Amino acid sequence: MCRVPWGCLAVTCAGKIRSRFLFRNPGAMAYLVLARKWRPQNFADLIGQEHVGRTLANAIRSGRIHHAFLFTGARGVGKTSAARILAKALNCEVALSDTPCGTCSSCLEITAGQGLDVIEIDGASNTGVDDVRELRDNIRYLPSRSRYKIFIIDEVHMLSTSAFNALLKTLEEPPAHAKFIFATTEPHKIPVTILSRCQRFDFRKIPLVRVAGKLREIADAEKITVSDRSLALIARHGEGSMRDALSTLDQVIAFCGEQVEDVDVQALLGMVDRRLLLDAVEAIVQHDARRALDAARRFDQLGVALRQVAQELVEMFRALVICKVAPEPAELLDLVGDELQELQKLSAGSALEDLQRIVTLLLKLQTELAGSPYPLLSLEMAMVRLASLPPMEDLAKLLDRLQRLEKRLATGSALPIAAGRTPVPPPPPGERPSKKTEPPAPAPPRVRGWEGLVEQVKQSRPIIGSILEHGRPLRLEPPALEIGYPEGSFHLAHFQDVDNRQAVEAIARLYFDHPVTLRVVAIAPDHAAAPPSLVEERQALESDRQRRLREDAMNHPALKAVQEIFGGEVKNVIPIDKGFV
Repeated sequence: MCRVPWGCLAVTCAGKIRSRFLFRNPGAMAYLVLARKWRPQNFADLIGQEHVGRTLANAIRSGRIHHAFLFTGARGVGKTSAARILAKALNCEVALSDTPCGTCSSCLEITAGQGLDVIEIDGASNTGVDDVRELRDNIRYLPSRSRYKIFIIDEVHMLSTSAFNALLKTLEEPPAHAKFIFATTEPHKIPVTILSRCQRFDFRKIPLVRVAGKLREIADAEKITVSDRSLALIARHGEGSMRDALSTLDQVIAFCGEQVEDVDVQALLGMVDRRLLLDAVEAIVQHDARRALDAARRFDQLGVALRQVAQELVEMFRALVICKVAPEPAELLDLVGDELQELQKLSAGSALEDLQRIVTLLLKLQTELAGSPYPLLSLEMAMVRLASLPPMEDLAKLLDRLQRLEKRLATGSALPIAAGRTPVPPPPPGERPSKKTEPPAPAPPRVRGWEGLVEQVKQSRPIIGSILEHGRPLRLEPPALEIGYPEGSFHLAHFQDVDNRQAVEAIARLYFDHPVTLRVVAIAPDHAAAPPSLVEERQALESDRQRRLREDAMNHPALKAVQEIFGGEVKNVIPIDKGFV
């Protein structure tokens, strides 16, 4: 065979072409993207899917290998990689082991996606029943040189119903040399008859910290200078997908080269600056409206979508709530670097109720921004409103104050005097409370013992006692007892009955220990000289009590602040000891 330069055909001396080899310059080889170059090669490399790797490894070591596997989960979390690793472990030429050698011809071919006995099928392109029938016919043949003939079907949920039906019998009674590995992002679209014949493994989204750690390892190996802050942004952009994060890192390297700057990553990905987000959160928590307004302006100057800003703020305050209630917040939050420590400090100085109110208002802001003709104005006003929210403790103090008021009213103690008001002495017994600030005019003196007599009558004669409560005691000087009722009233007519009057006289004789003569007279409804009845007196006291409670509540600064923030009006003030209805 003669010598030929690279890129030419190798021929025999007879001039017949026996074979053709294309030699390429190693320096001109096609670039291998990071997602393929750093694809996991064994179960230990499956970041965030340790539960899958451990289960499969144990099954291989124990020899309990199922004939059909279903890998489910979001995109880019390692489903296809796990399928290839499993195929290498089953067909490794060195040994059937959970740690394939990776150097034998079988492992190398499977890694390159060219295994003769490992057939990878795209379920999205081979959806028909004829494709499955062809696969079913192929299953009958023994593997060419490996232990098993392995079929990897990606996006298996795309198969048609008839294709699934054609596959069903083979899955139920497969040949001993055949193994199936299905991968899908939508397992709910797979018939239950197929699901019941597979071992299912659910792949989780990879935590941001794990993704960022793997990106750091790859960046160092590729000799790329990039900060942890930029890697965190790239990992967050991947949304739990290692493949998406590696694709983003490829894009960043293409844009920035080997020296990656934070500002370039932020501009390329169109994400909100985390430092600016933290400044905005700090301004809101510390009630600094000026700084919050400035943060809104800087968000707009950066050209970031303001609705995205609201969403990021929701995530930030969600993190504050979790830091407040969870002893180990790192397990529930995708945060890297010192960001978690900063949020823990901010949450320590905030009340849980305040943080929950802020999250509610930010969710409302997201809806407003979707249809607002002035999105920047909406964001600015929301930021100022959030930074100006009064603490929830003021409302608790108001309730406590109302409770103390109720207790004082119930015990007859003096009411607390609000600042700036002129104290008004309570009315003496028998005197109607006045709505004016001046002391009320003196009324006819209330005869001592009237209330006790009425209570005594109510105990033995409840109906007569209730009627007495509506009467005005004009004279109570035993043996004379005179009661007035409005002319033409039911109460006056009731005492026209001699038996009723005699019943009151009998009880009064025992009460006063002296004979009593009852006289019931008619008076004008607006009789000024007559003292009020017990019913009128209680109504006046209750009205005054309600008035004072309402005034105290309406003048409280916390209630005013709530009305300014949430709008609305106070319909009623209900005493706590009376219950809520």
